[in-house]
Amino acid sequence: MAETEKEESEEIEKLPTDILSHIFFLFSTFTDLAQASCVCKKWREGVKQSLGRRQSLSFYGCKMDDDSTSRLVHLAFSLKELDISRSRWGCQITDYGLFEISMAKCISNLTSISIWGMTGITDNGVVQLVSRATSLQNLNIGGTFITDESLFAIGNNCLHLKTIVLWSCRHVTEIGLLYLVNKCRKLQSINVWGTRVPLDCFIGLRNISPALQIKPIGLLHNAEAITV
Repeated sequence: MAETEKEESEEIEKLPTDILSHIFFLFSTFTDLAQASCVCKKWREGVKQSLGRRQSLSFYGCKMDDDSTSRLVHLAFSLKELDISRSRWGCQITDYGLFEISMAKCISNLTSISIWGMTGITDNGVVQLVSRATSLQNLNIGGTFITDESLFAIGNNCLHLKTIVLWSCRHVTEIGLLYLVNKCRKLQSINVWGTRVPLDCFIGLRNISPALQIKPIGLLHNAEAITV
């Protein structure tokens, strides 16, 4: 039995790095990838190559910090979608983490980013991130403490933006929202549930972009009812 296991182990070690990379690409958890990378130098290189092939990374539910998250993002050269939303036991990212992520080679190619619920970040981190993520089409920054400063930066840099979630971003104002919609002419949907802007602001947003979907839908209906 022991001899058979030894032979199988030797056969695995003979696999070329590109085959190992394909195998590791199929791994669904970062825990498994971390364990595989500790086996030997060849496996570690296979894990690195597998990360370089990934177009989507989600750390939702993973216990990650600034350093571990940014390190993996830097290895994902082909990345298009990044989800570092917070869950009960999940990511704890700060402005430092966003700054490190913004320096990754893939950042200018990202089309989707979610940092939902990241209460440890401020405008400083978000502005740095979006200033380099110029291909963004979908952005979720709901549940954060951003202000209009972040909206100004998004409007100036993310001209391809199609959807944005500002769920419960209570420090943004009517000024920031109007600026964002006026600058991001491709914007199709905006979620402003839980914000503290006046209802007539939503009518102003639709005047700028008549096809814009404002969520939840009831907000716009309430605003229109008041003006009647």
